[in-house]
Amino acid sequence: MKLTFKKYGQLQGRDLCEFVLENDHGMSVKLLNYGATLEDVAIPVDGAKRHVILSLKQAEDYSKERNFLGGTVGRIAGRVWHGQWKNGDHILQLPINDGENHIHGGFGTDQQVWSFRPEQGEDFVSVHFSLLDPDGHNGFPGNLQLEATYTLNNSGELLYDLTAYSDKLTIFNPTNHTYFCLDDLGTKIDQTKLFLDADYYLPVKEDGLPVGGMEAVEGTAFDFRMGKSMEDALKSGDAQIALRKGLDHPFILNGQKTAAKVVASDGKVSMKMGTNAPAPGNDLREITLEPGKNWQRQVSWKFEY
Repeated sequence: MKLTFKKYGQLQGRDLCEFVLENDHGMSVKLLNYGATLEDVAIPVDGAKRHVILSLKQAEDYSKERNFLGGTVGRIAGRVWHGQWKNGDHILQLPINDGENHIHGGFGTDQQVWSFRPEQGEDFVSVHFSLLDPDGHNGFPGNLQLEATYTLNNSGELLYDLTAYSDKLTIFNPTNHTYFCLDDLGTKIDQTKLFLDADYYLPVKEDGLPVGGMEAVEGTAFDFRMGKSMEDALKSGDAQIALRKGLDHPFILNGQKTAAKVVASDGKVSMKMGTNAPAPGNDLREITLEPGKNWQRQVSWKFEY
């Protein structure tokens, strides 16, 4: 296992660094402390490296404009109607940055420079990123201490752990915004096969906000429970897919160990995704962080090649 890093610039008075994690089987991962970002994942296929997430050409490009590629997006992912969150009799106003609504935390955690601590063991390498988002930033209450840890092991597994602590009640629903493409940077995305363990999804309006209730996937283009190509859904003629020009919808996961599986069109690379993070659905209690409460979520991406 190897872990190296280099400084490539400065921003917000902080050093910008790129980290390279490698396991003993030729898999490599690149990370940035800008936005606690997953920059690249490369898998050995037929004697060459196959890059399996969408990436920019170089680390310096990530801070030029907001792009979401691989970033740790917070404090909240998704949209908030009119940027308003009601807490008792108090209405919290968030920045309006997506039409008439709020999206992705405003000047979010994916746009900030995080502190870091590398760690290397016999069969794993990790980078721990940490960030203090101050009380009132983007209108969110509470000093929020956030840590994002990426760990690569020799089993072809990449782990992503998020922990958080706030000293005030706050709305909180972060995500990792990586776009996976197992056919090497988008060449055959429509032929990628997707399995998704979800019985329900949330229909949305034109602005991307949920209509208001869950719908069963059975009998719809959103049914990936038995696995099918992305093309089957994208060319289905479904009104919801036409409305958002693709799949841009929340799925309500069933909570199984494997939440999703993606298989490259040539069958040479597959990835299983697992998570302990619930899909919020209509329960707002799942997107709030209570003061003094330790919050933790984990995502695992296991690659077979």
